[in-house]
Amino acid sequence: MPLTIAIDGPVGAGKSTISDVVAKRLGILHLDTGAMYRAVGLYMLDHQVDIRDEKAVSGLCEQGLVQVDARYEGDAQRTLLNGEDVTSRLRTQEVGGAASAVSRYPAVRRMLVRRQQEMARQQPMLLDGRDIGTVVLKDATVKIYLTASPEARAKRRMLQLREKGDQTPFEEILEEVNARDWQDMHRETDPLRQAEDAVLVDSSDLDFDETVNAILSLVEAKQ
Repeated sequence: MPLTIAIDGPVGAGKSTISDVVAKRLGILHLDTGAMYRAVGLYMLDHQVDIRDEKAVSGLCEQGLVQVDARYEGDAQRTLLNGEDVTSRLRTQEVGGAASAVSRYPAVRRMLVRRQQEMARQQPMLLDGRDIGTVVLKDATVKIYLTASPEARAKRRMLQLREKGDQTPFEEILEEVNARDWQDMHRETDPLRQAEDAVLVDSSDLDFDETVNAILSLVEAKQ
């Protein structure tokens, strides 16, 4: 069975960027599952579908009108929506909110989980998201729950936005982080939680390299 690494955690924990580096250091692919949910949210925004309307969102997914996939250019993931590369459009606040909303719906989750499992069976891979260790890869070789305090995560998100010229106040970002946490942890379908056999990594007081090295040490110990 190929090496599989599951990294779960709340919004703003740095899962995507940290997973990129960990996967490259290990010489395996990284599948950013959150980007796949963002692509579904983007579709709904582009087509002016009410993201609060579960029936409408689920119907589009079940009819096969929303096709999400990922390809790799070198070792970088490109996320595809109905065949179009939408990677550059996925990291806005609006798309993040839409992703959190649509990810609550069982039909959306079933569609994407099937695809994620298919990809992980084919080759060694690291997956990050909200329910990798609890749902997508229950038998993952290594499971990690990566988190940080809401304040630390909000500060990191603020710095990312500032680099893009976005001046959203810290207080507003922190409020959104807390709201996303509550929504992700209390949704009926596959809520965010730490798998019983996952190792907790709290990066509140760790810098980027320290967090990467902590995860690599856990993988090495497991292997």
